[in-house]
Amino acid sequence: MIKEDIRYGQSCVFEGMTSISAVINSSASDRRIKRVLYDGGREDKLARPLAFLRRRADGLGFEIVRTDAETLSAMTVGSSHGGIVAECTGRTIPVITPDDVAEGGFYVYIEGVEDPYNFGYALRSLYAAGADGVLMPERNWMSAAGVVCRSSAGASELMPLYTAPDDICGVFRGRGYKIICADTHDSVPVYDTDCGKPILLVVGGEKRGITKKLLDGADAIVHIEYGRQFGAALSAASAAAVLGFEIMRQNR
Repeated sequence: MIKEDIRYGQSCVFEGMTSISAVINSSASDRRIKRVLYDGGREDKLARPLAFLRRRADGLGFEIVRTDAETLSAMTVGSSHGGIVAECTGRTIPVITPDDVAEGGFYVYIEGVEDPYNFGYALRSLYAAGADGVLMPERNWMSAAGVVCRSSAGASELMPLYTAPDDICGVFRGRGYKIICADTHDSVPVYDTDCGKPILLVVGGEKRGITKKLLDGADAIVHIEYGRQFGAALSAASAAAVLGFEIMRQNR
């Protein structure tokens, strides 16, 4: 077990109103709020979000509990919860099937990301760039769902998420998609590549990269050109942002 697993564990505690609102407003997730806890010492400052939550509590079946700052601190990983957190259920993340794949869409498979913050940052950018869904390996950072939601500004709960099947290329190619992998070996600049939809983009972590099976099955392998000589790779989150918005640009 790596250190991030030990630190974050199985976290379904969602910190702050941005994360809690994403759970409430999501049509992509079956996650539900069990109860909301707030710092009674900050009740005056929390008047507006508490009023909103009380209006939604009966219909959505959660309770609102007054507590103290020490209790919230013990429950949370970060310190940006603003005095309000929610304990939530888990979320079903199905294996994607051809029926789930939208016609003419844009999907991203992310593998090898080293921590939940980077995964969340990647989801935030891809959601903003208009991705229709994100695929993940079976072992993924949604075990730390609260951390991912906070770092993605709620995008992780709003984005359709799937577990990748063994034959990712077969599923998407059967729906008429081109498959583009981001890597350095035998690659061409993404700016010179046709990234028209329908497209599946594959992004690997900076340490582990992309599996050979996926690289061998790709229609194109692309890299991001730098503005100067620089020997290091971008983080997976940064690469996902650049590539996602280039795909958006080409499909405007």
